[in-house]
Amino acid sequence: MLGIIFTGGESPDAQAVKRIVESADKDILIIAADSGFDTAMNADIKTDWVIGDMDSAKNYAGLAAMPPERVIRHERDKDFTDTELAVLLAAEKGCNEIWIIGGGGGRIDHLFGIRSLFDRDFFPRRWITALEDIYCIDGKSEKWTVSGGAIVSVFPAGDGPCEAASSGLKWQLDGVSWSRGFFGLSNIAVSGEFSITAKKGRFMVILESGG
Repeated sequence: MLGIIFTGGESPDAQAVKRIVESADKDILIIAADSGFDTAMNADIKTDWVIGDMDSAKNYAGLAAMPPERVIRHERDKDFTDTELAVLLAAEKGCNEIWIIGGGGGRIDHLFGIRSLFDRDFFPRRWITALEDIYCIDGKSEKWTVSGGAIVSVFPAGDGPCEAASSGLKWQLDGVSWSRGFFGLSNIAVSGEFSITAKKGRFMVILESGG
């Protein structure tokens, strides 16, 4: 089951959000982390669970209409962010894959907080903000079709070691040493079709959002 987590911060517009959710080809569980509930509601996406300290959500009528047992409230002073709590809830409910929608812009510590989730054992497979569409791959090859000349950036994630191969990029990833702190910024998908294979370790592939 796919867990789609809506979180606070900048996200694609409502129509793009709806297209993203409808593109999923498996059973979906929708979890809203605090003000991510507003994003889901604006896109007319039915939310299964809402979790967080509720210090940012503004759709009070929508929250009041949720079954009370589906709204999990936490104190503001807590050990985990609302997004982390949503990820833990997704795992508890049996999700084996996670996407995050939102989390763009805003405070950089919140941005880094979501980025750190990609280093964990149970990590998101996709993170979609207003401007970026980020995929996380490990142990497999994935292909994308984007606009010719589109920018592609690649960052290692997890504990490593990391090794990658690619096709269709201006600067191929084969043989690159992904030592600690290394990254591949502003590569180019020459014709628009490219692939990346995570031969070892885990990689975040950052694309410009098509939403």
